[in-house]
Amino acid sequence: MISSHFRSAVSQRLLTLLDEVPDFVDSVRARELFTEFISPARQLSSGGKRTRALFVGGGFQAIRPSSSDLPLHAAVATEIYQASALVHDDIIDDADTRRGITSTHQLFAATHSAQNLLGAKDVFGRHSALLLGDYLLSLAGEEFARQPASDADFRSASQLFATMTAQTAFGQYMDMRAEFTDVDNDVERALSDAFLVLLHKSARYSVELPVLLGASLAGADSTALDQLTLFARPLGEAFQLRDDELGIFGDSAVTGKPAGSDFSEGKRTVLLALTRHMCQDSERDFIDAHLGKPVTSSQLHLVKEIMISCGAYDRHEELIAVREQDARDNLPRQSTILTELTHALHRRTA
Repeated sequence: MISSHFRSAVSQRLLTLLDEVPDFVDSVRARELFTEFISPARQLSSGGKRTRALFVGGGFQAIRPSSSDLPLHAAVATEIYQASALVHDDIIDDADTRRGITSTHQLFAATHSAQNLLGAKDVFGRHSALLLGDYLLSLAGEEFARQPASDADFRSASQLFATMTAQTAFGQYMDMRAEFTDVDNDVERALSDAFLVLLHKSARYSVELPVLLGASLAGADSTALDQLTLFARPLGEAFQLRDDELGIFGDSAVTGKPAGSDFSEGKRTVLLALTRHMCQDSERDFIDAHLGKPVTSSQLHLVKEIMISCGAYDRHEELIAVREQDARDNLPRQSTILTELTHALHRRTA
């Protein structure tokens, strides 16, 4: 299958790129420190489903269905950028794990201890991870620049790549800021804000922009891009709604992050807004009292029971189903990759 071959090519290129020592690392000592610096990125990037890279390939294939020469460098660039975003996201969320392995800032903290460095290991860990995230963002831009394309197609795709990185940063800010605000009892406003964060932080960067980026490299005009948006945007929204649901109901052994971590971090998700609107007053009081705080397994179990019993879970599933159907209705069936991805994302568990 084209998708599996392309996924393998992306993984091979990604890990090869992270193994390469830059020209500016020009001494034995510098090489030693660079190896230490890049090692957490190598561990983080060894996992992952390469979904964003496949969406780049699928977008390209939607415009050039007969081409077997998919945009490898651009696809790899989106994966490197995602690694950058995950490193920074884990710092913000103070997450201990990612993809079932120790998060980057915690790996750097462990390096601090192993090397008997001075100062606080947690500070060293966060600062080092912040710098590694910046390095990966730079590396993503460098890899994207290697993508062969006509001047016009490359400029169009470059603008989309820049939009993706900038919009995700803004979405992260909105997501983080919401954790510092009171919960909103106006359900329409709470849902509107939750969807706003969902769109800017994850939905467009996970699906829509990678698809459009690949299509642009294939020479898509504005009409073709608009048509692809009708497919990619609802699928991206469904992708993130499902991700938020898995953050509460998912199996941590499968998702790679602790169950209930989004609730403990105080994420203002669509599911939370629906739950607070549909549950009983006493249940809402319980939700509000524990939101943004570490919860025990029994407390998380009660949160899940409230979400199910009040109907919020079913309503959330309906929102996902509507968007998945919108995506299927506008699926460019000439792209086997996009067809496979749309099927794979339906009721995913990780």
